[in-house]
Amino acid sequence: MIKLEKKFTSAFSSKLLAWYAVNKRDLPWRRVENPYKTWISEVMLQQTQVGTVIPYYNRFVKEFPDLRALAEAALADILKAWEGLGYYARARNLQRAARVLVNEQGGVLPNTHEALLKIPGIGPYTAAAVASIAYNENYPVVDGNVIRVLARVMKILTPPSQKTAKSGIVNAATELLPAGQAGDFNQAMMELGATVCTPKKPNCSECPVASFCQAHQTMRDPSVLPAKIPPRKRPHYDIAVGIVWNDDRLLMVRRPTSGMLGGLWEFPGGKQEKNESLERCLEREIQDEMQVEVDVLAHFRTVPHAYTHFKITLHAFQCRYLAGQPSPKTAADWDWLEPEQVTALALPKSNKKILEALMENRR
Repeated sequence: MIKLEKKFTSAFSSKLLAWYAVNKRDLPWRRVENPYKTWISEVMLQQTQVGTVIPYYNRFVKEFPDLRALAEAALADILKAWEGLGYYARARNLQRAARVLVNEQGGVLPNTHEALLKIPGIGPYTAAAVASIAYNENYPVVDGNVIRVLARVMKILTPPSQKTAKSGIVNAATELLPAGQAGDFNQAMMELGATVCTPKKPNCSECPVASFCQAHQTMRDPSVLPAKIPPRKRPHYDIAVGIVWNDDRLLMVRRPTSGMLGGLWEFPGGKQEKNESLERCLEREIQDEMQVEVDVLAHFRTVPHAYTHFKITLHAFQCRYLAGQPSPKTAADWDWLEPEQVTALALPKSNKKILEALMENRR
């Protein structure tokens, strides 16, 4: 375990907190002292940049202003409010936790990391963030920004994904945390990583703790830290989907609630197999999944999209319904809907682009 001298930790924390008091950004979740809103913001900020989160946060807390409103809302409404923010399991887990808190915990977020971890849907990072920021519990928050800052300050040359390096970073964050100031300190560390100690071209001349930073003091280019493991090549899949018309209505299917993009609606279709045309793929997938026959008429749009572990190219085709009563194998639901009705559904980003193009063509 890393042990830092008290003199080092005290001076580091003092300089960082003084900088934060003057330079912290004016963010909507910082204007209120509300554990619920702290929780919502911290969940949204996972894997997502601040600039993207702000409008989503403002709309979300307006529509679901407290735990009870979130617990009692229809999942479809929550997913629609989350639409485009990605990583939809976050939204589902928010409601999962809210229902437990309302039904079993008196509608109050627990005030300790340990108690928060016992709530289904709340993980270690979120528990640490809420406990320290909302309740000032002395618990470190270690997100990507903090990992980057401490990897440079401590000059940790091993990739943080490795157990020993991650343990060293967590221990350093714990040692540096000033008792009684956890909320501000954790936010200051994250703020420093987001605005000064950035992944590329860190602004070391403006860093309040540059004098403590071993990478700044001894390396020509501190941005080489944190050390990285070369990323694996992400596989790519071609997906064919159908804009299936039955008179003036479209066939839409809803994904199972659990799993990737759970609960979202989409155009029916599936993955192209080897030596298979996209048109044949679409006919086969809709027949196998929905027990419906379609006539594939013409290509409509091609939409590339990247997920964390793989990439897709979505090929959308205009189709005409021929026969069969929709009876999905794996989809949670289906419906024939007018295009204007589809706009009210929560869709994956790639499907939403197809819908927007379709609506534009109809104007």
